[in-house]
Formats: sequence, C-alpha cells, structure tokens
Amino acid sequence: MHLSPAADAVLPRLALLMTTSVAHPIAARRLDALLPLWVGIGVYALLLVVGSGLLNDPDTYWQITLGQWMLEHHAVPRTDIYSFTMQGQPWISTQWLAQVAYALAYDLAGWAGPVVLAAASASLAIALLARFLHARLARTPTLLILAATLALMAGHMLARPHLLAMPVMVAFVAGLVDAMDRRTAPSFWLLPLMALWANLHGGFVLGLALIGPIGLDAIWHATGHRQPRVLVGWVLFGLAALAACCITPYGWEALLASRRILSLGSALVLIGEWRPANFGSAGPLELSVLAAFAFALWRGITLPPMRILLVLGFVYMALGHVRNAEVLALLAPLVLAQPLGAQLGRNDGAAMPALNHTMLLGVALCLVAVTIVVASVRHYTPSERAAPIAAVDALKKLSVSRVFNDYDFGGYLIWRGVPTFIDGRTELFGEKLMVDHNDASGLAKPDNLFRLLKDYDIDATFLRTESAATKLLDRLAGWEKVYSDDLATIHVRKGEGSEKVKE
Repeated sequence: MHLSPAADAVLPRLALLMTTSVAHPIAARRLDALLPLWVGIGVYALLLVVGSGLLNDPDTYWQITLGQWMLEHHAVPRTDIYSFTMQGQPWISTQWLAQVAYALAYDLAGWAGPVVLAAASASLAIALLARFLHARLARTPTLLILAATLALMAGHMLARPHLLAMPVMVAFVAGLVDAMDRRTAPSFWLLPLMALWANLHGGFVLGLALIGPIGLDAIWHATGHRQPRVLVGWVLFGLAALAACCITPYGWEALLASRRILSLGSALVLIGEWRPANFGSAGPLELSVLAAFAFALWRGITLPPMRILLVLGFVYMALGHVRNAEVLALLAPLVLAQPLGAQLGRNDGAAMPALNHTMLLGVALCLVAVTIVVASVRHYTPSERAAPIAAVDALKKLSVSRVFNDYDFGGYLIWRGVPTFIDGRTELFGEKLMVDHNDASGLAKPDNLFRLLKDYDIDATFLRTESAATKLLDRLAGWEKVYSDDLATIHVRKGEGSEKVKE
C-alpha cells in the first residue's frame, strides 16, 4: 500500500508526538518517585547553611568530651567523673554510641564534623518520613505535612544524641505501622534497629511502648482465622524487642535510666526543653495543633479508635514537654498516613518506577563533594552564650577547686576540664539539687544560696553577670569579684562573714 507524500510527512510527526506524550508521564512519575530524595537533599542543604545553629546548646560540649573519654579509655562510664558534687556516684550514659560518633566527627573535622553528622541524620529522618508518606498520600498533603514536621522540629534541631536517633526511630515505628496497615506481625528485621536505638538515645523506651497499642490494632483488624497467628507474631516480636534493647554495654540498666529522668518531677520544668507548651503565645507547636484540629473539622477526617489514641498520645507528649514536638512531628504522620490517603487520595505506587541506584550513587558522591567544600569554607562555631571562654581562662588561673556554676555553663566547664557543681546530666543530680540550685541562682529562696555555698564549701562562684545571685554577691563582704564581662562573673570567697552586706 502506497501513501501520499502528505501522509508520509505527517506520520513521522504523529509518531514523535505519541512518543513524547508517553515519555512525559513516565518522566513525571520518575520525578515524583524521587520526591523523598529531593526533600532530604533540601533539608540537608538548609541545615548546612544554618549549621552553627545546630551548636546552640551547652550540652554538646560535654557530649563530645564524654565521647572522647570513651574512645581514649575503651570503656563506658559507670560513675560520675566530671562534677565534685556527685563525684563517684553511679551514672551511666544511654547515649554512649551517639557521643562516640560526635567525638569522632569532631576529631576528624572540628565543629564542622558534628554539624554535618547532625544535619545528615535529621535530613535522613525527614527523607524516610517523606518516603513513607509519599507511598500513601498524594504529593500536596505529603509536602504540607513535611513542612509542618520541619517547623515543629526546628526548635530542637541541635547536635545532640536525639538527632542521631531520629532516623532509627522513624524507620522502626514506620515498620510497626506498616505491619498495622497490612494487619500482620512486624518483621524481625526491625530488631537491629531497636538495638541500635537503645545505644543511641534513651528514647528507645517509646518504641517499646508503641509495640503494644499498634499491635493491638493489627490483631483486632486481622481476619478471624489469621488473628491467632498475628497475635503470636506480635507477642514474640515484643519479647524479642525487649531483649534487643538490652544489647548495650549496660544491659537492662538502660531501661531504668529512662525512668530516672521521668522521675525528676518539678526539676524538669526548670529546663527549657522539658517545659509544657504555652498557648499564651503562638509558636509552631501551637499553630500546628490548631491547624490540624481545624482541618479535621473542615474535611470530616475519621480515624480508627486505636489511631485516635496514638495521635492523642503524641499530642499529649508534645504539650507536656515541648521537646516532644519532634515525636509528634515524625510519628503522628506515620499513624495518619493510611487513613488520610483513603480519604484525601493517594499516589499510585504501582505506577512509580524504581529508583536508579547508579543515579543515587552519583547524587551521594555529589553531596559528599559539596559537603567538603561547604565545610571547608564556612566557619561553624557554638553559641557564645554557652561558651564563656575568657571567663574560664580567668577561672583556671585561680587556685579554686569547688566552683558554684550556672547550669548552662556546666557543659563548657566539662569541656575545659573544670569540675562542675551542676551540669546538663539532670538524672545524675536529682530533683532536689536541681531545684535548690535554681532557687539559689535566681534568689527565689536566698537562704538556699547561702546554704549551698556553705554545705559544699564553695571556693568561687561562676554565674551569669545578669543573674540575681551575682548582684547579691557583689554586695556581700565575704566575697570578692575578680572577673566580670557581659556574659559571666567570678566571685571568690574572702573569708568569714560571707553573708554580711558591704558597708
């Protein structure tokens, strides 16, 4: 059959148009499949840009110092070695692996090391969450949830052990929720994640606690003939997870350490990150909770009972202690993804092509190269508010050994080798000493200041210049100001009559 010249000219163009129309959806699906990767890269780049902000916590100093001690001694701590008030008292670090990791990063690249390590871990956690959500939700709700997640995490985005545990937490709980969605028992391949989590951060107890309610939902919704098998699977997994979390240098003691922190009572509210949410001001947590409540009312979102209890539990944790906003941000979306996808629409996972591993390797190599360049150009430094460098230089020239220090200066004093009165290891010092110290330094109870100075035979005080206790010591005859700058002031004991006011 012969075609006219006009048809001969049109057919190639039609074929090209059809090929292009088929290629465009494939390319779009491929780009859509890469959404979690782009999200992770974007968050990582953002955190590198604001890198010094990850170092705005005095605890980072003692975390690295302890990690260096463990590397040097090839052991984990079992007693206090940094304070004079609790010297030799039993104390363990359930964050030992994260502390060693930060120490290695610091020894390798200075302050850029902890920044890169923390940024990589946080971005991996968000990328894992994006991958889980994107398989169950459409692109727009996925991006909106991820934006809220990043906003909620921003206040606690610090180079400390909890950040290294975040991707492990997301991966472990995502595995539990996936089993709940499929109404089956979780994979035993999740157990290594529990063991790793238990060595990175004490928050692994939350993972253990979630096995019960998530498992109950999976068992309840399993088909009748499969319920016994699912029940046995979850029971065996729970017991195995309990055993896995004891695979630490401390064994089952790690479980007890978390209980000590939660038993600090009134001392917890003295620490900013442990304070309850305050709806008197509109922050990311308050706005997110209100926005989610409004959206549920607007769209009529419904959830199964157990998922409601889980979400309410995450909200309660975040409202009770603002540091748990990250738990709400990372875990609540995992629980909500499947029912939200059923009601709001979801991606067609079967149509999404597999990721090209060669391309992923190329992206990883590019990220490493960019990281090396950025880390060599940018000068990352911790906040000056937590590092009274000049004041500690002056303190170390004095013949003093028992220093009554500001709580926030404890981490830097450990870094410089000065024994502390108190520092960020709150579970070591206990509720009473924490409260007494706060009342003394803020003069909520002035008698507490005089009592602590006497009972602990204090040689010098090392407090913030603007603190109430510093102003009082300026006027006491038995104390002499020997150093002061905008950040810290040092007083040394002169002799008797320390409570008498100067004429």
